[in-house]
Amino acid sequence: MNTHKLKNIKALFLDVDGVLTDGSIIYSNGGSETKAFNVRDGLGIRWLIESGIMVGIVTGRKSDALHHRCKNLGIDLIFDGIKDKASALEKILARTGIKPEEIAYMGDDIVDVPLMKRVGVSIAVADAHEIVIKTADMVTAAKGGAGAVREVCELMLKAHRRWEAVLEEIL
Repeated sequence: MNTHKLKNIKALFLDVDGVLTDGSIIYSNGGSETKAFNVRDGLGIRWLIESGIMVGIVTGRKSDALHHRCKNLGIDLIFDGIKDKASALEKILARTGIKPEEIAYMGDDIVDVPLMKRVGVSIAVADAHEIVIKTADMVTAAKGGAGAVREVCELMLKAHRRWEAVLEEIL
């Protein structure tokens, strides 16, 4: 995976279903929705935020489970219920003050492609739709919900020369 473009990225935006999760949605008998998030992905997200790299969400669905997870991780850039993901870019730029070329976006399905084409680095998870993989600048080795986000977080920290500092603090 060619990572040289990541050194100029100031924000990583993520799709949810199929990226932060494996794409499964579980409903209880009462109709409440449950999502399973990978704890290692969450740790990578925290490391990015603590290193000064913004992390945000762009998703077509609304979910209380997602908002709970974002609160837990310190993500406050949440754009949910977005049907046309490319339309979220103007909102992102207005909220963050950064340029499109300073944004990485990670997706897994065809609805992610319009936004992927408008940012500095587009990333597909390993099990993304083939059109997404062909569009992406980078493709993870890991599948969505199975460490793909963590993989990208570590690559970004290395590209920004912050990985050693993260390790030093932990070890």
